[in-house]
Amino acid sequence: MSFRYADIILPLAVRGRFSYSIPDELAERIKPGVRVLVQFGKNRLYSGIVCNLHNEPDGIKNIRPVIEMIDPSPVVSELQLRQWRWISDYYMCTEGEVMKAAMPAALFLRGETGAPVAEKYKPRKETFVELASGYSDEQLNGILDKLSKAPKQAEILSVYLRMTGYTPGSDIKPVSKSLLLKESKTTPGIIEALSKKGILKTASLEVRRLKDTKDAVEPLRELSEIQLAAFKSICNTFKEKDVILLHGVTSSGKTEIYIHLIEEQLRKGRQVLFMLPEIALTSQIILRLKKYFGSLTGVYHSRFNDQERVEIWKRVADNDPLTGYRLILGVRSSVFLPFTDLGLVIVDEEHDGSYKQHDPAPRYHARDSAIMLALFHKAKTLLGTASPSIESYDNVMKGKYGLVELKERYGSINLPVIILANTREAYRKKLMVSHFTPELLQSIDEALGRNEQVILFQNRRGFSPYIECPECGWIPVCIQCAVNLTYHKGIGKLVCHYCGFKRDLPPRCESCNSQGMITRGFGTEKIEDEIKIVFPSVRVARMDQDTTRGKNAFDRIIRSFEGGRIDILIGTQMISKGLDFENLTVVGVLNADNLLNYPDFRAHERSYQLLEQVSGRAGRRQKQGKVIIQTSDPNHKIIRLVLRHDYPGMYKIQAEERKAFNYPPFCRMIRISLRHKDRARLNTLSDILGNDLRTKFGRRILGPEFPVISRVQSWYIKTILCKIEKEKPAVKARQLILEAIERLEMVKGASSMRIAVDVDPY
Repeated sequence: MSFRYADIILPLAVRGRFSYSIPDELAERIKPGVRVLVQFGKNRLYSGIVCNLHNEPDGIKNIRPVIEMIDPSPVVSELQLRQWRWISDYYMCTEGEVMKAAMPAALFLRGETGAPVAEKYKPRKETFVELASGYSDEQLNGILDKLSKAPKQAEILSVYLRMTGYTPGSDIKPVSKSLLLKESKTTPGIIEALSKKGILKTASLEVRRLKDTKDAVEPLRELSEIQLAAFKSICNTFKEKDVILLHGVTSSGKTEIYIHLIEEQLRKGRQVLFMLPEIALTSQIILRLKKYFGSLTGVYHSRFNDQERVEIWKRVADNDPLTGYRLILGVRSSVFLPFTDLGLVIVDEEHDGSYKQHDPAPRYHARDSAIMLALFHKAKTLLGTASPSIESYDNVMKGKYGLVELKERYGSINLPVIILANTREAYRKKLMVSHFTPELLQSIDEALGRNEQVILFQNRRGFSPYIECPECGWIPVCIQCAVNLTYHKGIGKLVCHYCGFKRDLPPRCESCNSQGMITRGFGTEKIEDEIKIVFPSVRVARMDQDTTRGKNAFDRIIRSFEGGRIDILIGTQMISKGLDFENLTVVGVLNADNLLNYPDFRAHERSYQLLEQVSGRAGRRQKQGKVIIQTSDPNHKIIRLVLRHDYPGMYKIQAEERKAFNYPPFCRMIRISLRHKDRARLNTLSDILGNDLRTKFGRRILGPEFPVISRVQSWYIKTILCKIEKEKPAVKARQLILEAIERLEMVKGASSMRIAVDVDPY
């Protein structure tokens, strides 16, 4: 049956789908999931995705026709369209915003009417050389005899035959022209001469941008007795539960269990998604996975360019047993890949905040979206971590998720010794050397003396969080944001970490004109400077957002540390999780108080997780590790729980507090952020929305209030928080909020305001 109309999703932040008529010549070929070119607005052309076909024009007159069908077959599956709809509904954004986040940018076409619209993705082509036709032994010998007076031509033909292993009657194999020239140490003119004689011929063939591993795969390692018990428990629990939390202490061998579960799914011919929170973690694990699964393994993250992402997208969609990617290792955006037969989703470090997308929309949580993706595919989900999120552990307590625990490190290796270094006492007794306590310096000195490695963790980049006038207290602030400027010594600038604004260091105070501005606090750059002064002969490196901007910067630093070319690695939270270094025995946490005192209801949970994770980097082989946590409050309840590795104790305290003050997981939270360049207008409009919502939700609405950072990139910000009881229908609440926002958008002056809705904003 042919249809007359198509509903199309366009990559725009506009609510709803758009109906277009289907020309007769496309009626038999058009399907849901194909890309089509359509006109939107007066003269703009966009590629959209067909999501529905029907014969009802919905009362719209003068419906525009689809201009052309870009692909002969769907690039998006029915399951993906269901997933996009779910993310759009749950996270209160448009399907166009989901589409924009989901698909590689090279698959989006746009242009003006009256001008040709070109495809952005260009397959990579390379020149190959092959025999002009199949030859017998006699013919080949005759050709080589004739070429005796052209030794270079004879040499290149011999090299070709050796490289391809050609024998009469076998298939003719093409060889890369550049590789053939390199092997034969000759010039392109020799190949041209053989082509003119009809002996060889050249052809331009499509090649992959991403090279597959050529190494032979290894058999899987046998699981230890404890790992095997956990593996069997997971398999049995999956018979009853769709989601399992694997709670294993750091270095307990969770990854090896993942590998055996992956192998089981691949053997069944199904696909596996292995998710990690940070790009930095992929390099170590991808080497480990490729060792066992070879070219079936693909990687997907933002460091790939648009052309490479299209190739990965196509190889996942193909799911070819020989050439397709059946195991994908990726960060949060990998939940949008076009899986055709997903059997298992593994979310490693499931607690990590990097799984949450904050800006732009869709503001989705990749862990929760991955669980839904698995449900759409009738697949299973395994959440792995040493320090579960309160939400996931609460789902275990309520019987929604299964639980499997690993309470010992692999090989019965001891957990690291944790030492608390009291910075308040050290400062009082004048024992501090720069920002280092005597306990930390002694531990570093002893480790270096044994040729062991050290990690120093400081969750703040830059040299100094701010500079200050010692006379009047003046602090340089960003001209566009309500934040202090951070001093970066390497570039000699003050930098805003919110908008990127830079300025030179002021020679004197701009308030009282006095000289001698001083730095306050410390970041990773300052620690790097000062550790080099204390240990001048030591090889030091830094791993933070400033040093890892390049495509392969993460891998380069990690490989250097693994190879023993770095003695001390200083970094932010990207060094705290998932990395496995054999010779690392000492970890120093330089300022635990900075984590504990952050104004957020999850500060204590996140502090526990971060301290537990960073501690777990130490002593992961035969040598016992040592962790020195510098704090001015050694008796803080969270620090005491980290000392005992007491996750159930932390969960109990946090669950009681959150229940008392009605925070997740005991309620749902939706945050509405309103931005306007006019502060007074923002106050008026936010009050209108707040009062409107209160008529529907009453005391469940908090605000509007200015957040801690109340101005970013010249936009003033106010937030409204909506807390909804878990037993109340969330769909109805989201609908009421959207209706209130639509009413506000009709108010005079609201068109110049930006409104963002963030569901589960934590």
